[in-house]
Amino acid sequence: MEKSADLIKDAFEQKTWNEIHTTDSWRVFKIISELVEGFEKLARIGPCVSVFGSARTRSDNKYYILAEDISFKLTQKGYGVITGGGPGIMEAANKGAARGKGKSVGINIDLPFEQHANPYIDSDKLITFDHFFVRKVMFMKYAQGFIVLPGGFGTFDELFEAITLIQTRKIGKFPIVLVGKKYWSGLMEWIKTEMLEEEHNISPENLDVFILVDTADEAVDYIVKFYSRYLLSPNF
Repeated sequence: MEKSADLIKDAFEQKTWNEIHTTDSWRVFKIISELVEGFEKLARIGPCVSVFGSARTRSDNKYYILAEDISFKLTQKGYGVITGGGPGIMEAANKGAARGKGKSVGINIDLPFEQHANPYIDSDKLITFDHFFVRKVMFMKYAQGFIVLPGGFGTFDELFEAITLIQTRKIGKFPIVLVGKKYWSGLMEWIKTEMLEEEHNISPENLDVFILVDTADEAVDYIVKFYSRYLLSPNF
């Protein structure tokens, strides 16, 4: 009797494993389809800057207003704006781009009960992904720079992904601007004192990847001067 029960258990476990394996194999096609859709839509957008920040930021918050102003000014310099497509800072950035009559791109993520696309994204430039990592590929490949306002874990994830890829030379160096010295200075001080000086986990030149600013003009000027100085073309 025990032997029969063991056989049934083994058969059930094998069936479950096969189902999982099959599901994972088919998931590859879903991932490929997301990559293809993203590449096809974004390959034609022209030079853009990605703007990151919290989805929870309210419209009367100073950083919401600042994100809108930064994005408007970017469009006046010929750049489009890419965001994560949701509310908060993302909405503000798309709103500023729309006000400036520039390209307003939304790379949305399908999350239960959380994120919805904001209304300021160009109708032909909204893409919704299921996978965070595919979404991040689009941010990295099709942005000429990152402007990062205060945010949470998602914002930090995107920021450090970019820094890591630049540090390891998987992508070329591009400008990263942290907006809000009060918000970011504590983290930057910890990186300098603990990561760099105490533990030697990074090199001094790694700190040259980003700058801290407080105003829209500083943020936009840094992006513009970066490309003027290096005479670089868009990265696609």
